[in-house]
Amino acid sequence: MKITDIVKKVDLKKGGIFATGVLFGTAGIKLLASKDAKKFYTNCTAAVLRAKSCIMKTATTVQENAGDIYAEAQQINEDREQMEADAVVEDDDFTEVSDDNAEEVTE
Repeated sequence: MKITDIVKKVDLKKGGIFATGVLFGTAGIKLLASKDAKKFYTNCTAAVLRAKSCIMKTATTVQENAGDIYAEAQQINEDREQMEADAVVEDDDFTEVSDDNAEEVTE
């Protein structure tokens, strides 16, 4: 096989795309490793950490409020159940006076 046959079999378009990818990859690595890029990454990470702190504070506040609301709702239900139980007891204690025992009122 001759070198010219090998060159003819190599697809130059695919080879060009590969070479371009290697070139951009190498340039990209250098760009990502630069001091400016590192400073940018550091600032972005700091912003994310600040946002996380703010979100955690808000979540803690929401959890505390939810716990208070739940406790108050339980107390309301317990009070309502107690009032209903008291009403049933009062109904059971109520006795009717029969007509036989009633005094006649005359005018």
